[in-house]
Amino acid sequence: MITVVNDKIKSVLLKHYRVSAFLSGWLCVAALPPFYQTWGLFITFSLMLWFICNLDNKKQIFKYGYYSGFAFFAFGLSWINNALLLDVEKFWWLVPISFLASGFFFGLFWAIPVWLCGYLKNLITKYIGLATLMVLFEWIRSFLFTGFPWNLLGTTQAYSDVFIQIANIIGTLGISWVVILIASAPALWILGNKKYKIYIPVFVILILSLIYGYGYRCLQKYEYKSSDVVVRLVQPAIPQTIKWKPTALEDNLHKHIKMSQLQANDNLDFVIWGETAFPYSIQYDTYQKNLLKYAISGKTLLITGGIRYNVISYDDYEAFNSMFVVNSKGEILDSYDKTHLVPFGEYIPFRKYLPAFLKPVASQIGSFKKGLGFKPIKINDYPDFGGLICYEVIFPHAIVDNNNRPQWVINLTNDGWYGDSSGPYQHLVAAKLRAVEEGITIVRVAGSGISALIAPTGKIIEQIPLGVSDVLDVKLPQKLSFVTIYSKFGNMLIVIWCFCMLLLCGVINNRTKV
Repeated sequence: MITVVNDKIKSVLLKHYRVSAFLSGWLCVAALPPFYQTWGLFITFSLMLWFICNLDNKKQIFKYGYYSGFAFFAFGLSWINNALLLDVEKFWWLVPISFLASGFFFGLFWAIPVWLCGYLKNLITKYIGLATLMVLFEWIRSFLFTGFPWNLLGTTQAYSDVFIQIANIIGTLGISWVVILIASAPALWILGNKKYKIYIPVFVILILSLIYGYGYRCLQKYEYKSSDVVVRLVQPAIPQTIKWKPTALEDNLHKHIKMSQLQANDNLDFVIWGETAFPYSIQYDTYQKNLLKYAISGKTLLITGGIRYNVISYDDYEAFNSMFVVNSKGEILDSYDKTHLVPFGEYIPFRKYLPAFLKPVASQIGSFKKGLGFKPIKINDYPDFGGLICYEVIFPHAIVDNNNRPQWVINLTNDGWYGDSSGPYQHLVAAKLRAVEEGITIVRVAGSGISALIAPTGKIIEQIPLGVSDVLDVKLPQKLSFVTIYSKFGNMLIVIWCFCMLLLCGVINNRTKV
C-alpha cells in the first residue's frame, strides 16, 4: 500500500516538475535575510537532488533548474522594483520587465549547474556535484559582467554569528557549499542505500559540530573592547521621493547639519553622513560648503558622501560618486571615488547604442566615472580607514586593497530607493559577512536604510533601524582588524576545493554506490 502511494506521489511530482521547481525556488526566498526560514533550503535542495535523480533526460533537468532559479531570483530580487515605483507614472511599465529579467538572466546560474549535475551517474556524485557546481556558478556570478554577488546562499546563515565565523577561512561561498550539502542531505537519505543511511545524519552532525565549535572559539578569542575614538552616525531617513527635489535640497542639508548637532559631545572624532548626503558641489559651491562648519567643531571631522567633479573643459566634465573628509574649517582633507559602479544605476553600458524608446529612461540614470581603486585614508593620528560606497560592499574579497590594508572601513550608502523591503536588510548582511571574511571593522552609515557598527567578527554592536531618523554615537573597538586566512587567499581556497570535488566525482562516478 505504501509503495503504491509513493509511486503515485512520484508520478504526480514528475508530471508537474515545472510547478515543483518554481514553487521550491520561491520557497527558498524565505531563507534569505531578513526572514531566515531555513526550512525553505531543505525543501528546495532536497527536491532538486531528488528530481535530478528521477527526471528522464537532461533537457528536463535543465528546465527544472531554470524554473527553480527563475523563481528564486525574480522574487529574491523583487525589492529592485521599489526604485521604479518611486515614479510610477514614468516607470510602471518597467516593473514586470525588471521582475522577469531578473529571473530570465540569473535563473541560468541555477539551470546550468543543475543540468551539468545530471551528467553524473550515481547518487553520491550527484550529491557532491550539486553543491560544488552551484557554488562555482555563484563564484562566476560574482565577477561576470562586472558581477552581482547579491543573495549568495551563504547569506542565509547570517542570523548566527557563530555559524558564519567559518567565513574567515572559506568565505561566504564556502558557507554556500555547506548549506547546499546539508540542505540536500534529506534527499540523500531517502534515495540512498539502507546500509549506509545511518552515516548521513552522522556526517551532517559532524559538519555542524565542527562549524559551531570553530565559531565559538573565534568569538571567544576576539575580545571586544572600546577605544577612545568616538564616531557619530547620522541617519536622517529622508524619503527618496524628495532627496533630489531642487526645492528640498537645502532643507535636506540643514536636516543633516541639525542632526549632527543634536547631542552635545565634545569628544566626537568623526561625524559621518551617508551616500551623496551633500547635495551640492562640495568643490565649487563655496556658500553651501561653508555651512558644513556648523555640523562639526574643533577637532571633529566630517565624512560625507557627495559628487566630485573633474572639469575637463568649459563644457565638459567627469562626475564621481565620492566620499569626502572635511575639517571644521570646511577644508577637504581627502576623498575616495567609488570604484565599482552599479550597471544601469550609475552608468549604462553601451548607452549610445540604446534604441530611441529607451533614451528617456536612460536620461534618468547617472553617468558616473569609476575611481582609481581602493586606498587607505590617513588623517592625523587616527587609524587609517578605507571607503566603500553602497553596492561596493557586496563583493567578497574586493572591499580593500590587500597590499595596503586599512584598519577599518566606512561604508556610505543610501537604501532609500528600496523602501521598507528586504533589500536594505540583505545589503546590511553583505557588510556583516565582509567584516567576517576580512576580519575588519565596518562602520555603515545609511542616509536612509540601516546604519550600524559591525565588529571584525561580524557582530553588529549597535544600529539604527530601517526607516528611523536618528543619530548614534559609537566607540570604535580597540582591535579594529586582524588578518584572516580568507583575507590572504580570498575565494582561491573554495574554488580549488570545488575543482577537487569535481575531480573526486569524476574518479568515483562509476565506482561508488550509496
